[in-house]
Amino acid sequence: MSTIQDVARHAEVSVSTVSNALNGRVDRMRPETLARVEAAIRALGFRPSTLARQLKTGHTPLLGLLVPSLANPMYSFIAREVEACAQERFDYRLLIGSTYRDPAKEAAFFEDLLTHGVRRVIVISSLADEGHVESAARRGMALVSYDRRATPGQASGVAHVAPDNFAAAQLATRHLIEHGHRRLAFVTVAGMTMSRRDKIAGFQAAAAEAGGDVRAQVLDGGTLDEYGDSVIAEVGRASALRLAALPAAQRPTGLVALNDLMALGLMAGLREAGLQVPADVSVVGIDGLFLAALSNPGLTTVRLPVREMAQAMVERAVQAEAEMPDDRVFAPAGLVVRESVGAPRR
Repeated sequence: MSTIQDVARHAEVSVSTVSNALNGRVDRMRPETLARVEAAIRALGFRPSTLARQLKTGHTPLLGLLVPSLANPMYSFIAREVEACAQERFDYRLLIGSTYRDPAKEAAFFEDLLTHGVRRVIVISSLADEGHVESAARRGMALVSYDRRATPGQASGVAHVAPDNFAAAQLATRHLIEHGHRRLAFVTVAGMTMSRRDKIAGFQAAAAEAGGDVRAQVLDGGTLDEYGDSVIAEVGRASALRLAALPAAQRPTGLVALNDLMALGLMAGLREAGLQVPADVSVVGIDGLFLAALSNPGLTTVRLPVREMAQAMVERAVQAEAEMPDDRVFAPAGLVVRESVGAPRR
């Protein structure tokens, strides 16, 4: 196995020159010198020691990603985009853990990552209290929090990247109103995160701007025995069965779902109860998952700019020392119109 000394001898340069090339410090290096070093690395098949790099720099080229649950395909979607950006642009590998939005589990993961030299972490949580995240940041960890905004007027040391959940829910609700729906409901799960709060506010704002004949309600699907992100489609199905039991004159005709997974559960429950989508009830999701195109009928959904947000999170985590915004909010990528929305029955 070749060593850094072998590369230096082969390229006829010093070991420090090879080290500078490996670590990207090439601004003062002559192009021909860098070319010789790169040629020597290829010729000898040299691979830098990760352990040696960790001992020298105090961190490993690993990026941590903490998600509520990989059972939710939205988080798998985000993880795929984060991994692609981290690996292709920065040569970082990804470590993933599921935390179930439990602050104690998140804090324990921070401890484990710090112990193994991982200093750059993206956490998807949306919890109102980020005290444990801020504590990890004070210990030298570069942290990016996804799906919530920074607390106004508070310098936490944590960067934030989020979709505009208010605008996403507003867009979904307006689409139903434009199709003539006046009895609306936003269907969610038990527990209030910052992202859910913003979606509810956007739903209510769109209903209010439409006028007094629009009735809008928030339906809490309650909790099940398992963690919500893992069984959220089942929460949607159970919510649909309860809605179907209402008299037709009282039943909402247009539903905005918390996310696509819940929307798919809603459509399954409505179908099970003998109702048709969109003839009896129209449904709109929020996410833009590939699964939305595979449902029957196809799910109309607000697509979030997942790739762009993932790239922003990786850049902020890996280039923590660079001058970058600490709080970035991304507008929805648009409404993907399919067959799950139609005019209500007269």
